[in-house]
Amino acid sequence: MTLSRETRGVYAIAPTPFTADGGLDLASVDRMVEFYTAAGVTGLTILGQLGEAPKLDHDEALAVVERVVTRAPFPVVVGVSAPGFASMRSLSASAMDLGAAGVMIAPPSTLRTDDQIVNYYAGAAAAIGAGTPFVIQDYPLTFGVVMTPEVIRRIAVDNPNCVMLKHEDWPGLEKISALRAFEAEDRMPRLSVLCGNGGLFLDFETERGADGAMTGYCFPEMLVDVVSMAAAGRRDEAHDLFDAHLPLLRYEQQPGLGLAVRKYVLAQRGVLTTATQRTPASRLSPAAIAEVDYLLRRLARHDDRAKLD
Repeated sequence: MTLSRETRGVYAIAPTPFTADGGLDLASVDRMVEFYTAAGVTGLTILGQLGEAPKLDHDEALAVVERVVTRAPFPVVVGVSAPGFASMRSLSASAMDLGAAGVMIAPPSTLRTDDQIVNYYAGAAAAIGAGTPFVIQDYPLTFGVVMTPEVIRRIAVDNPNCVMLKHEDWPGLEKISALRAFEAEDRMPRLSVLCGNGGLFLDFETERGADGAMTGYCFPEMLVDVVSMAAAGRRDEAHDLFDAHLPLLRYEQQPGLGLAVRKYVLAQRGVLTTATQRTPASRLSPAAIAEVDYLLRRLARHDDRAKLD
């Protein structure tokens, strides 16, 4: 199972589970794979920005990859972003040998000009090898690197193994429209476009031409349903379901706090044994926990899946 430029659906961004003392929690990894399978996701992305990848050493990262890939009945994408190409090459090769479907590469924050960005991805594409499909992670709010539609077009044209854009620009709806216009004009090959930002704009991103989501909202079932409804032309149903989840989704998207919220809810849902993050980490205050619990109770009025024991 490998990524292609026709990939569609929902690739959930998975957190990395830890025990209370900060060790890898492989039992929770197993439950997590079962949870996402039951949720109906198309695939899974691990070791991403919210997978705490920089807090893992090389052996731990490979242990997570092997555990997920051997248990998942769907494609798995592995984040391999690194300051240099040597470590990126090593992790990519190991992940693909273990059965990953492709890798995701974020730009280093030092890139400023369009040519620097294009040249960086050319170097990354060569480092991982032409046989390894890769995803561009376009998240300027976090990485500080602005990729225009023209830059993305150049990367896609120059690198046949660039098959997907993880679109997380904000605002970014016009960027999706511009890329699809380039394709219609035969100025660039088709790219799979899956959207992040916790799904914060997924309701309209699908209507602009996105193929689905690649994000980690704590109710992936909603993401699956919204993408499916949108594809079936059930616009109002998709928006109604999305709107019911929007208060919790918005709360989860707070910079610096989002992962703590996500892990807390996943622990409440019985997916993770603990909500532990490795340091440096954010923590939910008692007031924040009470607010999340309140949002869950309100959501449960509209979506039974939010009812917790």
